[in-house]
Amino acid sequence: MNKPAFTFPGQGSQAVGMGRDLADSFAEARAVFEEVDDALGLKLSAIMFDGPEDTLRLTENAQPALMAASIAVVRVLDARGVKVAEAASHVAGHSLGEYSALCAAGTFSLSDTARLLQIRGRAMQQAVPVGQGAMAALLGLDMDVVKEIAAEAAQGEVCDVANDNSPGQVVVSGNLAAIDRAIEIAKARGARRALALPVSAPFHCALMAPAAEAMREALGNVDMKAPSVPLVANVLARPISDTQEIRTRLVEQVTGMVRWTESVSWLAKEAGVTELYELGTGKVLTGLAKRIDPALSGQAVGTAQDIEAFIAARG
Repeated sequence: MNKPAFTFPGQGSQAVGMGRDLADSFAEARAVFEEVDDALGLKLSAIMFDGPEDTLRLTENAQPALMAASIAVVRVLDARGVKVAEAASHVAGHSLGEYSALCAAGTFSLSDTARLLQIRGRAMQQAVPVGQGAMAALLGLDMDVVKEIAAEAAQGEVCDVANDNSPGQVVVSGNLAAIDRAIEIAKARGARRALALPVSAPFHCALMAPAAEAMREALGNVDMKAPSVPLVANVLARPISDTQEIRTRLVEQVTGMVRWTESVSWLAKEAGVTELYELGTGKVLTGLAKRIDPALSGQAVGTAQDIEAFIAARG
């Protein structure tokens, strides 16, 4: 039987209360949250557990928070004999989740990952003044049509395809007016729904170039080890293990498209993966997996109860 792949959620999965029951149940989880708090010089765990929601939702907090919750699960599993290097064939993460995946696979230390994501979150937020950028989900259209819509909507501004999440769920990102045009064009082209997303910045588009430069500098100053299992990279939708290439692709990822549909399809068709386990907060990627390939079985492992069930199922 083929080994499963471990996936790691991205921004939007955060929620007040995240990680609390892990901290209440497991010393390993508490240690993760304490180390992240220390690395950031910020009581991030208190914001995760108690809010307020608008503080948690800030990109510079949401990104390390989601990573911390994922790594808390990883460390609890590891202490119970489920080690990433032995249990998984590959890791993959959605946008910031790529950093969680790399931390889980030993490429970055936990403290370095937390600091990198705080830098990434701040840089992405500062790249575009609030109110000048937007993102929109275009539902029920295939990728080729969305690319045509983005090109038509741009009119000299930025309108890029940001996320290919699953068949019929594609996100565009760019200047506010261009995204507004894309929504209207998509409706006229028969989209099931076309709606602006409640995000604070236009991620994964050309407007994020200043943030990409900030990450190039930050990643150049951090220790990296080859991952214990290959990472299926967002911008390539194929596995990589070389640290220099990982660094390059993480920089590209800031402005590049998250090719999630292709990444999951690669795992299923090329690597023969039949099971995906989403480690961390929420169930977004588990839901997407079924839409991408109905033959995949997906399971979210984010709570103490999920962990106990996962361990029990492995016998």
